[in-house]
Amino acid sequence: MNGNDIFIIGKNLTAKKVAEVLGGEILCGAPEAEINNVQFDSRAVCEGSLFVPIKGEKVDGHKFIEDCLQKGASAALSEGNVPENTCGKVCIRVDNTLDALQRLAAWYRSQFSLKLVGVTGSVGKTSTKEMIAAALSGGLDVMKTQGNKNSQIGMPCTMFDIKEENDAAVIEMGMSEFGEMDRLCDIARPDIAVMTNIGKAHIENLKTQENIMSEKFKITKHFGKDNILFLNGDDRLLKTLHNKQVFKTVTFGFSDDCDYRAENIRTENLNTVFTLCRGGKTEEITIPALGEHSVRNALAAIGAAEALGLDILQIQKGLMTYKNAPMRQQIYRLNGITLIDDSYNASPEAMVVSLDVLKSISEGRSIAVLADMLELGDSAEAEHYSVGKALAQKGIDCLVAVGPISRNTAKGAEDGGCTNVYAAATNDEAYERLAGLISNGCTVLVKGSRGMHTEEVVKKLLNAYDR
Repeated sequence: MNGNDIFIIGKNLTAKKVAEVLGGEILCGAPEAEINNVQFDSRAVCEGSLFVPIKGEKVDGHKFIEDCLQKGASAALSEGNVPENTCGKVCIRVDNTLDALQRLAAWYRSQFSLKLVGVTGSVGKTSTKEMIAAALSGGLDVMKTQGNKNSQIGMPCTMFDIKEENDAAVIEMGMSEFGEMDRLCDIARPDIAVMTNIGKAHIENLKTQENIMSEKFKITKHFGKDNILFLNGDDRLLKTLHNKQVFKTVTFGFSDDCDYRAENIRTENLNTVFTLCRGGKTEEITIPALGEHSVRNALAAIGAAEALGLDILQIQKGLMTYKNAPMRQQIYRLNGITLIDDSYNASPEAMVVSLDVLKSISEGRSIAVLADMLELGDSAEAEHYSVGKALAQKGIDCLVAVGPISRNTAKGAEDGGCTNVYAAATNDEAYERLAGLISNGCTVLVKGSRGMHTEEVVKKLLNAYDR
């Protein structure tokens, strides 16, 4: 930590200090009221919270200020005047509550000198974040982003999870529009950054992959000669950034020139084993995850952990604690079938990766339930078609395509030679289709964009087969 006057949430952070940091005006209540946590979701407010009401497209959080103070919040920010009933609690007026949340988070992060690893990329941010945190846990006390709180609201709130005892933090940093990474970097100020890949997620807003890379590269905004950027050395665009910066860049992947490289990859039960090659040395590494993408994540994690001083024994111990985040390639061995729940989100690159995992663990019939991929703009039809072609080329036995755009996935699969292709308008219809396709020993993959809610199919499968 830095300086002599350190203010810690749950210890000595007061409403007075919050107002001072934000240049806000205390409208009512006791300035010495202590802040134990910061919340923007009124449902999560508890005793000692600072409630930050955000004006959304549909709901203005300001309408919940009174309720939150009555629930036990110590204070609330507000862009307006004092609500009628504050229960004697503190209200602090600021010009803009989202800006205030971000500035408070940046100030709070500055209270700590722990090493922070920032993770960004088009695909795999959450799984890479989880893998890095697991590797670091072999020798350090680690704080990590919970779930995928990587947005302009979620990531600032993550900063308030930092505690005195933490040695390191692993923070997921997402962006979908111009300027967003710039703001997140001002808050988190990572010491080490990892860029997983440059895909087509959010291309509707950012127009080109080159724009996507340029925006994500802003994670290095505050880097100097002592910082390190880890790059996916197999990515066509990212590898062009290697050895061209004032700071150190390190590549990971499967290409011969990657600094951290994996060879001899094989599956043993539900683990993956590979040979790690770096700096002229080799090590055998085991991770409790499947797929080449998991190996690539592990390479990034090993690199980051070694950069923070851990040895390979500590790192291997930590890696074995890795678990996929919910709805991200979670594998269930059920009564007669294997289910791969990858329902959280989807992009063209992630779809292909998940199809590889499906093929690698299928011992009987392989079935893919693939729903629409959103936010692909003008390339949506072509990208869905290419996923269908990839499915056929990989030899997946059956496809259930869910949603209007996924009719292009079905067409691609059919053109590629897959003969068991079915279209469904809804998740309920998709499940009805599955009922006639599932047989003993088959493996089912479920994946789609968040807005398609394909977890509904997963829940029905778990209810039917988890006996």
